[in-house]
Amino acid sequence: MAGVKPVKAGWYNVFRPWTLHGAVVPVLIGGAVAYHDGSFDLLMFLLVLAGGILLQSAANILNTYGDFKKGTDTVENETRSPELVTGALKPKSVLKAGIACIGITCLIGLVFIWHVGWPILIYGILGVIGAGTYTICGSYKYLGLGQISVFVMMGLLMPLGTYCVMTGEMFSWEVFLLSLPNAFMITAVLSGNEMRDYYEDKKAGVGTLSQHMSYESGMKLYLFENIVAFPILLILITSGSAPLCTALAFLTLYDLYKLVENSRKAPTDPHCSFMLVPLAFKMNWHFGVLLVIGYLIQYYVLPLVM
Repeated sequence: MAGVKPVKAGWYNVFRPWTLHGAVVPVLIGGAVAYHDGSFDLLMFLLVLAGGILLQSAANILNTYGDFKKGTDTVENETRSPELVTGALKPKSVLKAGIACIGITCLIGLVFIWHVGWPILIYGILGVIGAGTYTICGSYKYLGLGQISVFVMMGLLMPLGTYCVMTGEMFSWEVFLLSLPNAFMITAVLSGNEMRDYYEDKKAGVGTLSQHMSYESGMKLYLFENIVAFPILLILITSGSAPLCTALAFLTLYDLYKLVENSRKAPTDPHCSFMLVPLAFKMNWHFGVLLVIGYLIQYYVLPLVM
């Protein structure tokens, strides 16, 4: 990508640790509600967190492998994933690393089955399928299903799965509703990724959801997914479905302002186009953490001072 400094090729970039908030925030949401409901096991929570991070890592690693095999990643656009196109890493090594992450997650899943029973297997199977078939063994990314998968798998099923491990309950309306704002925001991160790579993906014939739209429509979707989280949270608070202190997440409106300003320049400024993803990451991380902090303040801090 012209005007953007290439990243340093290596395992650090393949794992993309700066993206892992996408797994951390959903687990925090599910864990916070379970804690409030009186069913919280710290060891199980840490294992869920580890499993979520490993699945996110697997998706990142296998995406690098899949995009290389598809021909999406080339020397010409090596600013985003230079590891395989430059020969810094071997394709088989990257594939094995992704499979290893999934394998370790499956082992952790056996602990969950022992802890709460077989129903948790449903969440586990869906999670492994979501991470493992994004760009290989089905490659639903190229069918325009990536954003839908992120919304459902990471935005909704991951917090619900966390709650299930903690409590043994398969579903919680409170977790579901509290997860909705974050579900849109984490989906917006992938939308920003698709828009950042819009023209390169078009040349490579990658069929992401954004590729089925004009560039302008894709940018509108990106903004919608980032913005809609705020009115959803407002509705949840005013309807009594979320505690008042979760309004702490509205502090990230400043992040939203910076994101919107950046998006206006993205069509003509390569750096601003590149920043579509980091700014969405940043806002999603801030929003999710503040949401959880506000939730816990409502039930465990306010009663002490009022």
